Amino acid sequence: MKKSRRHALGQHFLASPAVLRKIVGVIDPKPADLIVEIGAGRGVLTTQLAGSAGRVIAVEKDDRLIPALREAMPPNVEVVHADIMKLDFREILKKADVPTVRLVGNIPYSISSPLLFRVLDDRALLSVCVFLLQKEVAERVTAGPGTKSYAPLGILLQNEFEARIAFTVAPGSFSPPPKVQSALLTLRRRPVPLHPGAADEPYRAFLRAAFAERRKMLWKNLARRATPAAITAAYDALGLARNARAEELSPDLLFRLFQVLHS
Repeated sequence: MKKSRRHALGQHFLASPAVLRKIVGVIDPKPADLIVEIGAGRGVLTTQLAGSAGRVIAVEKDDRLIPALREAMPPNVEVVHADIMKLDFREILKKADVPTVRLVGNIPYSISSPLLFRVLDDRALLSVCVFLLQKEVAERVTAGPGTKSYAPLGILLQNEFEARIAFTVAPGSFSPPPKVQSALLTLRRRPVPLHPGAADEPYRAFLRAAFAERRKMLWKNLARRATPAAITAAYDALGLARNARAEELSPDLLFRLFQVLHS
């Protein structure tokens, strides 16, 4: 069966005024803010943001929604028909003459992971991100060691941002209701990363290898990248147990292991 356009785009429009007020309260728009909204949809969040923010750029991919959005929005809202994954944040900053933007939106599940990796890549351009997305994804971003949700994406993002779940949202708050719970995730960029250089590709590759097969001991996963002698020396230096798994190690310890293996 062919998917509808809305289904293909993963559109679940926020339909609860109470939840909308809570989201706006978390975003807390200010007159000096430039806010970029991902997936403006029917403009319910856009209008609320425009009431307090200095300027809102409402990005919407669905061309059918663009005319109504442009007609309904106040002067401080610019409606942009574009794919957020292809939007040039640097160009936006240059035109607006501001150092950073605040990125917000109700995020389709299909782009949540790619978008979060883009946030990581463009971290210097973003001061705060507030995303309504699938609860499972939000939990992966905020998870700590010893949990099933603990994974490279969360480790990398928490290194650069203070990440927390503000609240959860039931399916009935959307139209049409999704089949999963949602959560409001906030990412506030740290003044400096916890571990400088941890967002670069060498460490990303290390984490991908470390978590490649979660049920295996970390030693076996690392054996594809380093010699037994190097791994032995690193484990001895850090006091790691031979049967440790990646999900059991704190972000600090994982980064120290990376440094020792690549020194």
